[in-house]
Amino acid sequence: MFRRVFIVFGLGLTLFYLFPDFVFSAGLETVVAKGNSASPWWVWPLLLFVVTFILGIVAVLGGVGGGVLFVPIVGGFFPFNLDFVRGAGLLVALSGALAAGPGLLRRNLADLRLTIPLALIASSSAIVGAMIGLSLPKNLVNILLGITILGIVVIMFTAKKADFPKVEKADALSQSLKIYGIYFESSTGKEIEWKVHRTPLAMFLFIIIGLMAGMFGLGAGWANVPVLNLLMGVPLKVAVSTSKFLLSITDTSAAWIYINSGAILPMLVIPSIIGIMLGSIVGVKILAVAKPKIIRWIVLILLGFSGLRALLKGLGIWT
Repeated sequence: MFRRVFIVFGLGLTLFYLFPDFVFSAGLETVVAKGNSASPWWVWPLLLFVVTFILGIVAVLGGVGGGVLFVPIVGGFFPFNLDFVRGAGLLVALSGALAAGPGLLRRNLADLRLTIPLALIASSSAIVGAMIGLSLPKNLVNILLGITILGIVVIMFTAKKADFPKVEKADALSQSLKIYGIYFESSTGKEIEWKVHRTPLAMFLFIIIGLMAGMFGLGAGWANVPVLNLLMGVPLKVAVSTSKFLLSITDTSAAWIYINSGAILPMLVIPSIIGIMLGSIVGVKILAVAKPKIIRWIVLILLGFSGLRALLKGLGIWT
């Protein structure tokens, strides 16, 4: 794992030093939001790497995806144009999902029959959301982003999780799509059978989730898991794993819109992905001794503060 990370890091540094004009091709006046920067171009990638390294640690300890922390914090406190931040945020979320997806499928935790219909809906909506997000005025996007982040804080604060939800009877739609399965629960040493209900409502909610994922570049794990687990009745481990695999499809669809619009820049993407990856590795090791409740409150405070910052920034109160 470390070898791959350092290979990518080496390629990124080579790109920075050999082709700085390409990396910074849009110019400071485009990449950096209103207000020119007198700092050398390499300061921002270096600072971004440090911040995303910390975010990678906090994301693992707090049990959230890196994308939901990346966009509001980097967009709110770095002088980057929000379009580039959202594009980088999608790739940050996508890199983690692609890394985890194959292993989750091999362990029979991510379920394809559950993923495919939801992915079709969410990815189509994410494309529309990305197109809407790129066409809206930046102040309006900041306002909507701030409201969304504050809404996520409320969801994370109030939502409960059920390891093995009880579903008395599968609905007709899930039966026709054959959405059910069995997985081995290592903690009990037993095979767990599961089925789902309220599938039509869940599909409608995934339209909204996809729109928000594409519009704000947040990823969508924060919304996928509650819908799968609490609404549909999917066991928690299967819900988390399927959500991760689902992100690899949803975020890929939205990312192409940002790539085609020129809103993906190596200057932001390379240090962000490497920082998140290295931070996640460190976070996994710290997780064994960390206190989950304290970390959860840190995540909630970070999200609340950055969401408020985005909202006030969009309203022109805190610029």
